[in-house]
Amino acid sequence: MIIDPESGWIEGVRRVPSPNCDARPRGSGLDLIVVHGISLPPGEFGGPWIDRLFTNELPAERHPYFATVCELRVSAHVLISRDGALTQYVAFVNRAWHAGESSHRGREWCNDFSVGIELEGADDVPYAPAQYRALAALVGALRQTWPSLYEADIVGHCDIAPDRKTDPGPSFDWDRLEKLLSDRAG
Repeated sequence: MIIDPESGWIEGVRRVPSPNCDARPRGSGLDLIVVHGISLPPGEFGGPWIDRLFTNELPAERHPYFATVCELRVSAHVLISRDGALTQYVAFVNRAWHAGESSHRGREWCNDFSVGIELEGADDVPYAPAQYRALAALVGALRQTWPSLYEADIVGHCDIAPDRKTDPGPSFDWDRLEKLLSDRAG
């Protein structure tokens, strides 16, 4: 996997540019990787709904849950679907609107200095093996492109916004991810 450090886009993956992003604050580096879990409607996988949410085109009338989130202006840098395919919404050099009000190690507003990676899933549904492999490959490519991420923490949305968020949930296997990352490094 190759990431262009100038543009911040992954070469050869599906792109669905989101308007829900902006420039990172001057002087903010990439110092954190945040793992999220998402499904629309909750617990259902596949379909166009995540793309539609991240591009502000989610139709409120299509599902009762959509009416509660269609006005949100959110995004992520990348979504990893159940089969391990990647979709990039925001260039890594820009700030994606994925973390909201958040804090990590005393630093507020994690969007400023983090990469947001969504996994298609739910807190109580095991993530697919292909997703772990794709996530480890993506983290490896991010670290190759931005060495600051070698020392960066990898956390869940629940870790930086514990009063608001539970994702990626107890079904996410942190040990499995760590082993895959160790295997790649060693």
